[in-house]
Amino acid sequence: MEVAMAELAQRFGARLRERYPLAALTSFRIGGPGDLVLEVEDEEELIAALAVASRHEVPSFVLGAGTNLLVSDRGIRGLVIRLGQGFSTINFDGVEVSAGAAARFSDLVYAALERGLGGLEYGEGIPGTVGGALIMNAGAFGGELAPVVTAVRGVTAAGQPRRLSPAEVNFGYRHSLLPGGFIVSGVEMRLLPGDRAALLAKAAELRARRAARQPKELPNAGSVFKNPPGNFAGRLLEECGLKGERIGDAAFSERHANFIVNLGQARAADVRALIELARKRVEEQTGVRLEPEVRLVGEW
Repeated sequence: MEVAMAELAQRFGARLRERYPLAALTSFRIGGPGDLVLEVEDEEELIAALAVASRHEVPSFVLGAGTNLLVSDRGIRGLVIRLGQGFSTINFDGVEVSAGAAARFSDLVYAALERGLGGLEYGEGIPGTVGGALIMNAGAFGGELAPVVTAVRGVTAAGQPRRLSPAEVNFGYRHSLLPGGFIVSGVEMRLLPGDRAALLAKAAELRARRAARQPKELPNAGSVFKNPPGNFAGRLLEECGLKGERIGDAAFSERHANFIVNLGQARAADVRALIELARKRVEEQTGVRLEPEVRLVGEW
């Protein structure tokens, strides 16, 4: 680790940070430190950082906007990479759009709507980055990202640029199955021409529905569980009396049962324990085994 750190410091200088607290970089505001944290600005820097990590057998992890994940209290070992502003561009060419992995998904959604392009309007209010949306096949209100994706750009674990077809992304419900170690740098999409006013009105309707249902006033990571076939996770959690259930400063929201909120000083261990409590109770009372949507990362 020391040799890798020295090489990275020589290349990136003060941008390389040691034992950086990751809680500040997650929507949960939870998580221990990353051994080494580095922000890269383009694919050349990304490839260089990965090459150093690979050469010295240092594990690497890419942290986007920090949504939809729970970082352990012990943090993340090895190199944590963040994609900088160089990965935040959004470019339109008619119905074709190319977006960097670090671009805010909400920015992409509204840029498309303003141009009268449909296919992403369900995404109003979904937090996180385009790269995160790709990895999770982000969706809501019956829509998801997969149908509009035409290609995914990125870098392999060996540090080689690669372009994936939608079939190689292996989209599923609230997930994609990328090749091992593949890091997304950009996503290419084909949207649908539509009526700008109607699309903006639809987005406004969905925004109002989200505001009425979701606990945006407290740190959270979005929906905790995937909806099981033919049912809704929030409904099952509420029926099993889990609204308001609390461990430490982690609690299921009183507004929407499928959200765990950080009441102030929640630990990752509290959130994980609450997730397992909910899974056990729902399975015992309904026979349904809920599958987490929030990813657990780091050293547990």
